[in-house]
Amino acid sequence: MPTTRNTTPLLTREELDARLGGAARAWLDEALAEAEHSAAHDGTHRPDHPYAVPPWELRYAEAGRRCGPEHADSVRALLLVEARAALPAVTRLYEQGTAAERRAVLLALHRLDLGPTALPLVEDALRTNDTRLIAAAVGPYGATHLDPHNWRHAVLKCLFTGVPVDAVDGLARRSRGDAELARMLGDFAAERNAAGRGVPDGLTRVLDLTVPGTAAPTEES
Repeated sequence: MPTTRNTTPLLTREELDARLGGAARAWLDEALAEAEHSAAHDGTHRPDHPYAVPPWELRYAEAGRRCGPEHADSVRALLLVEARAALPAVTRLYEQGTAAERRAVLLALHRLDLGPTALPLVEDALRTNDTRLIAAAVGPYGATHLDPHNWRHAVLKCLFTGVPVDAVDGLARRSRGDAELARMLGDFAAERNAAGRGVPDGLTRVLDLTVPGTAAPTEES
């Protein structure tokens, strides 16, 4: 049975067009055109204005107000992809953004040609206690690029903060046969029991997945 993730799927351009009103669609058309223009001109900054912010980055911040907060993640992801955002722009948008803007950066990372260079943003999100940022940080980009040590700690961070383990992309694949993760989960459970606190619901599930040879579900967690 497919698992339910703790994130809302990003919508395609066609899906957004079907949901947005006329003014919002027109705004999105202009925003994506600016992002495309920036990408075509390699473009970040005009030479006569070295500190100018590309117009599409300003649109990135406006997405929630213009298209509705329920569509902001999808709109921002489309802008990042259309602009072929490089690491400096992605980092700037993350560091200067609101929590919602940071979340959208994290959700879009796997769609950008960044390799492991954006890992510092994922690691920063995992140091917070913002469950929306943590859930986004353990998505496809984190599943691909976090090393085993940091990935195990990301799983524990989800359990500690109450982020459902369904949010962890590649959970079954990366957990399978991981004796060190099993040890860490056992220690965590023992500490919780000793303190008279309940063990998070997802812990037993992840522990079961660490057994070598455990079959992955039809749609990987």
